Amino acid sequence: MTVARKVRRFSGGMHDLGLHVVWCPKYRRPVLGGRVAERLDELIRAKAEERGWDIIALEVMPDHVHLFVKHDPKSSASYVANQFKGFTSRVLRAEFPHLKSRMPTLWSSSYFAASAGAVSAATVEKYINTQWERPWKKEKGNAS
Repeated sequence: MTVARKVRRFSGGMHDLGLHVVWCPKYRRPVLGGRVAERLDELIRAKAEERGWDIIALEVMPDHVHLFVKHDPKSSASYVANQFKGFTSRVLRAEFPHLKSRMPTLWSSSYFAASAGAVSAATVEKYINTQWERPWKKEKGNAS
């Protein structure tokens, strides 16, 4: 599947910005499985909808999250990453008490962000969508 170019207009011009973002739980603990992973997926999609961003690909792995999102030109990479991290941390730690007791914070303070142009967007999407096919990865949903 390829990502079609979807140019959006705004008062100052036009844009088609894609961002590949990866972040991990503190200490890279494999706590993102089962109900936690399902809820995290819901929360990320809700935050994107609230901001008017389009999620192209999303995979929640037990010890990290891959996200490819199309965003507006006024939102920096750090703003996009921190919107997802801050919101999901607050909600998940409130709903799943074991995430409070096991770690001082849910997310590591670092993240990876890379812009993706129209040519490489399909490559990023394929990479994210095939995470579970990697031979060294465990089965989906093992962690709780």
